[in-house]
Amino acid sequence: MGSQFAFIGNQYKLEVNNKEYFIDLLLYHRQLKCLVAIELKIGEFIPEYKGKMEYYLEILNDKVKLSDENDSIGIIICKEKDRTVVEYSLKSSNLPIGVATYQTTNQLPKYYEKLLPSSNELAEKIDLFFLNSK
Repeated sequence: MGSQFAFIGNQYKLEVNNKEYFIDLLLYHRQLKCLVAIELKIGEFIPEYKGKMEYYLEILNDKVKLSDENDSIGIIICKEKDRTVVEYSLKSSNLPIGVATYQTTNQLPKYYEKLLPSSNELAEKIDLFFLNSK
């Protein structure tokens, strides 16, 4: 996500009146000085996601953020989105929420091939780990 983000937690627990809620990812943006809640969805964006994110942001702003920090930001990442549905859903929100999409692929981009070990190298390291742990 970039060098300005710090990882706070995954499945970050919020508790309200003995009920637990979990944010998929909670980050902190150093330059913006705010928490960033990220919800990851495997399907298409639906309007209900906005309400859930607003709920999380209200709790974060009230119970988690520090007094010298800015209000929290929410990002909903979905497999697909219909721009019109997103616009209608977010039209009445006064909280900073964004919706983005992602794509998956079976092929690793050439750039990453240089940065990551091959499948054979990974297999060798895993075998070595198990041999050494016995």
